[in-house]
Amino acid sequence: MSRKVLITAKTHPYLVDQLENKGFEVIYQPSISHDEVYSTIKDCIGLIVTTRIRVDKHIIDQAKGLQWIGRLGSGMELIDVPYAESKGIHCVSSPEGNRDAVGEQAVGMLLCLLNNVLKSNLELRTGIWERDGNRAYELNGKTVGIIGYGNTGSTLAHKLQGFDVNILAYDKYKKGFGTAAVKEATMEQVFNEADVVSLHLPLTEETRHLANASFFSSFARPVWFMNTARGKLVNNRDLIAALQSGVLAGACLDVLENEKLETYNSEEKEQLAYLLKATNVVVTPHIAGYSHEASIKMARIVLEKLNII
Repeated sequence: MSRKVLITAKTHPYLVDQLENKGFEVIYQPSISHDEVYSTIKDCIGLIVTTRIRVDKHIIDQAKGLQWIGRLGSGMELIDVPYAESKGIHCVSSPEGNRDAVGEQAVGMLLCLLNNVLKSNLELRTGIWERDGNRAYELNGKTVGIIGYGNTGSTLAHKLQGFDVNILAYDKYKKGFGTAAVKEATMEQVFNEADVVSLHLPLTEETRHLANASFFSSFARPVWFMNTARGKLVNNRDLIAALQSGVLAGACLDVLENEKLETYNSEEKEQLAYLLKATNVVVTPHIAGYSHEASIKMARIVLEKLNII
């Protein structure tokens, strides 16, 4: 019987070593295309993916011997989990592995924005020494609204607790999670009280473009908006309009609606140019959760959930 496992993304050598130590034949193809997965998967019993490859019915039907799919990180939107499970394929993810990295990145981006770290540094590179124009806003005493209280949302709340902030958390599908440090809130309370709001949601048909013009205008005051989850949670046009009109005080974005820059049309190029030039926006290339430590932890957790180690 085949013991082949296909890995479709760049990963830490730890994952390959552990699989090989357990007797698997590893096919490590970090740049593989969807069509190449289709032609390679036929005699594999395991598949390891990140956010590159869509595991749809086309691939699942081809994978006659597939027993399990391991997702490095959080979010299963690229995997047709119900269909896979109907074929007896066990599907696991590892959000526990990179939640600390996402939480730290979110805090880092927020501090960078509020303290004008990026703005003032870029000005200095052009010979501008500006203090008054880069006066900071303190995080201390602010109210942070966290929307989605799963692995990353709860971890961000934990990372923020040393900053003496008020934390409100809303989760449509979870109740009873409030603590002395985190107040379980309604969306109405988040809209009325938040100074900062951070999204920590999966991408589903329900959450796609959740952050739109109506969402941004619902806040009682201009908020600093953060997204380290999925780019398509946000309507870019509405986000930029809210920034331009002052409805938003600023934004921290680790993810974008379209992250394949080579495919951009003229409007997408203009949007990215605006976000990169705006002095109240910090953009990073989907690196939250991509730490050196997380690459090992995600692999270990996937293997543990699959009972391989």
